[in-house]
Amino acid sequence: MIRVLLADDMKLFRAALKNLLEKHDDFEVVAEVYCGDQIVPIALELRPDVAVIDIEMPGQDGLAAAAALRVQLPSCRTLILTAFGSPANLRRALSSQAGGFLSKDVSPEALAEAIRQVAAGIRVVDPKVAAAALTLPPNPLTPREVEVLRLAAGGAEAKQIAVDLFLSTATVRNYLSSIAAKLNARTQVDAVRIATDAGWI
Repeated sequence: MIRVLLADDMKLFRAALKNLLEKHDDFEVVAEVYCGDQIVPIALELRPDVAVIDIEMPGQDGLAAAAALRVQLPSCRTLILTAFGSPANLRRALSSQAGGFLSKDVSPEALAEAIRQVAAGIRVVDPKVAAAALTLPPNPLTPREVEVLRLAAGGAEAKQIAVDLFLSTATVRNYLSSIAAKLNARTQVDAVRIATDAGWI
């Protein structure tokens, strides 16, 4: 029996998905959550085998929750099921070590089989999104530049980024200038947008 946690903010979609899965003898839906902040606490309590997670949710987004779940409950595998099947989101999902990434227009049988494969430790990726991801340019930013830009994207000023990363403020400003140059960005906001769209942060 594969124990499944469903995480989606649309009640009707969750109900339909639960109904679909429970038609199969090998699935048991043990929890349904509508908010990203609920995923890890509920999973730690109920210990599902697979968490089927949407990306766009209130509170913590599904990809961040999947990454946290990987750290706090490695036995629970994750399958991202989303209407936002962009190459950038796929890259974020793979970097969070999600077990699968599928678009919500997948067939019911294909979804059920994907959950079985993810539960067995086999990675499942929507082939159309994977093909599109191959056309994206490689990330020109260094790991440290990614850290700096990710903090800047969260609203941190250079002084706070310096404190968080144990750097000088001048060094952080140099990183931000280098990032803007590499991305051909006019402003820091533009750099964040470009990097986010490409799935680099």
